[in-house]
Amino acid sequence: QLQASGGGLAHAGDSLRLSCAASGLTFSHYVMAWFRQTPGKEQEFVLGISPTSTSTYSGNSAKGRFTISRDNAESTVFLQMNGLKVEDTAVYYCAAGSVWPPDKSRMQHWGNGTQVTVSS
Repeated sequence: QLQASGGGLAHAGDSLRLSCAASGLTFSHYVMAWFRQTPGKEQEFVLGISPTSTSTYSGNSAKGRFTISRDNAESTVFLQMNGLKVEDTAVYYCAAGSVWPPDKSRMQHWGNGTQVTVSS
């Protein structure tokens, strides 16, 4: 089970940190990733991180502003979002999988979404 949290309301330029806590799976074995979705659009890959944090993989929207990290001891993955833009408004989902780089069609476990709303 994956439980995402940390979403909320922000203004453009603000920062938010999302967390995703895992339970019931061997967290340190999984590739972890964040995706996001806005109504009427396809789900978009944001960032992924390898099981031991040696590699990260970024989608176009995240480059230069967002970072991903994980704490295997706490079975938690984080998404640090800086310089938020209105277009970052979306529901953010964490996911766990075994494929690198992350592929949304092959992620094995999905968390609940957490809403991020950015106003101008």
